[in-house]
Amino acid sequence: MIAEDKIVDILKQCYDPEIPIDLWNLGLIYDIKIEEANEKEKSDINIVMSLTTPGCGMGQFMADDIRNRLENLDEVNQAFVEITFDPPWSPERMTDKGKSKLGFDPKPPDEEQLKNWE
Repeated sequence: MIAEDKIVDILKQCYDPEIPIDLWNLGLIYDIKIEEANEKEKSDINIVMSLTTPGCGMGQFMADDIRNRLENLDEVNQAFVEITFDPPWSPERMTDKGKSKLGFDPKPPDEEQLKNWE
């Protein structure tokens, strides 16, 4: 079966066309399930993801990009991508790398930083 790390590497190659951060670091991937396919050496992959806003018109594009990239791997039989809004996405879901790339400080300010802002 395929390793989850390899799937995450693929997800890091998929981008939201409106935000210059990959889907993994943006925190849009909620769940990854790997199951043995009928062909024992292959896996079926189930991804649950969200979008930054329910009105995003690029959801199907991103889901298809994930599915196509995964199904191009020799170890993958089929990939399924489900889009959900439960729970809704929020910036807190981003990785520290994603937050940093968007200019968010990944760590809350300490007391000294707070004093200097006043």
